[in-house]
Order: sequence, then C-alpha cells, then structure tokens
Amino acid sequence: MSDGKQDIAKREDVRPAPALLPAVDIVEDETGISLSADLPGVPKEKLTVRVDGQSLSIEGEIALETPEGMEASYVEVRSPAYRRSFNLSRDLDPSKIDAHFKDGVLRLRIPKAEHAQPRKITVSVD
Repeated sequence: MSDGKQDIAKREDVRPAPALLPAVDIVEDETGISLSADLPGVPKEKLTVRVDGQSLSIEGEIALETPEGMEASYVEVRSPAYRRSFNLSRDLDPSKIDAHFKDGVLRLRIPKAEHAQPRKITVSVD
C-alpha cells in the first residue's frame, strides 16, 4: 500500500512543462481539413508533429538566444516551447497527413478518409 505523498510525487514527475499555445487556423472543405499553426522562433529541427490514434500533437521548442555579453532585463516569453493537441474526427485519414513548415508557420493537410469523401453516383437509364 502506498501513501498519498508518493502518489502525488509520481504525478508531478509526469506533468508536462508549461508551454505556449500557438495560434491555429482550421479550415474544412469537402475533401478534408487544412490546419495552420503559428510557431515563431521554432527551427525545423525542434518541431515535432505526432499522430497517436486519433490524437494529433504539435510541439516546438523556441530557440531564444541572448547576444553574448547581454542579459535579459525583462522577458515576456517564459516558456521556451509551444504545445497543442487535437482530437481528430474518425472521418479524417491521419495516415495521409501532408506537412509543410516555412517562416515559422506549420501547414498540415489532413484528407478525409475514403468512406467520408463525397462521391458522385452514376445513374444508368434502362
């Protein structure tokens, strides 16, 4: 039997570090969704996009550099990371995500699954 203090300590160990929420625009059309996330200051090497089941996560570490010989006297950005996650609809196909990153903007295209795509039905005349 464990005491409450050990359980609380374990939970604190797995708590994620504080992170900024990036601004995100999501647009849906009949073939899928387009997602744009603003991640200023994140280099491509420090960007991670993951899909786990129906969960999409975006994480990026900010490269904050202070010029040599200087020190910050005031800092508005206290957390050096962005983090955002989304639950994806089962109508989307996460295995076909297309991702592009340029000038601090991540763009994802997530198509709808085959079963959710609109389709035209041909009607034959007898």
